[in-house]
Amino acid sequence: MASRKRLHRVVVIGLGRFGGSLARELARGGCEVLGIDADARRVQRYADELTHTAVADTTDEETLIQLGVKEFRRAVVGIGTDIEASILTTSLLADLHVENIWAKAVSRQHGRILERVGAHHVVLPEHDMGERVAHLVTGRMLDYIEFEDDYTIVKTLAPEEAIGRTLGDSRLRVRHGVTVVGVKRPGKGFTHATAETVIHQDDILVVSGRRDDVEDFADLT
Repeated sequence: MASRKRLHRVVVIGLGRFGGSLARELARGGCEVLGIDADARRVQRYADELTHTAVADTTDEETLIQLGVKEFRRAVVGIGTDIEASILTTSLLADLHVENIWAKAVSRQHGRILERVGAHHVVLPEHDMGERVAHLVTGRMLDYIEFEDDYTIVKTLAPEEAIGRTLGDSRLRVRHGVTVVGVKRPGKGFTHATAETVIHQDDILVVSGRRDDVEDFADLT
């Protein structure tokens, strides 16, 4: 029980728009959150919402040790504009053997450096959101998520060729290289898709596959 509880302890360093919003959502989700920022006004803004807050310079290793940061298994570095502080803080967290470090990057080059100094996960919020919205603006997709290794999951309307047929009969995987993993009927929730699932007009499909294949499939709607 103790180890499980510890999994839900997260330190968030940098309480700007990204870090502050993330810290608040973690706290709302029941996590114990330590929020740290060098700006006292930012810390005060979240003092009543987070479990613990501190005004501190996280580029100083002794400060991190005194705050007990090395007792946390998960850390998020949300520092954005001060790239030097972002890199040094991430490096110090790695030196303290924090097991799971997420770090915000403002560019791909910044992200590569963060990975080299110890970040396990790098997030580029502006780039990722811009890419996601670009896919939605075209109207072909209702939602879009891209993972590593060119793997994508999208939510899109059912194409004409699949309507009135089971997924097995329509052979979408063979013909288009995609897998339908879920189906939503108007007014109902999503259900897991099987080869026997019959697709109807206005059904929404959750489809996975390689990026190019999924995008080509969405173009059919």
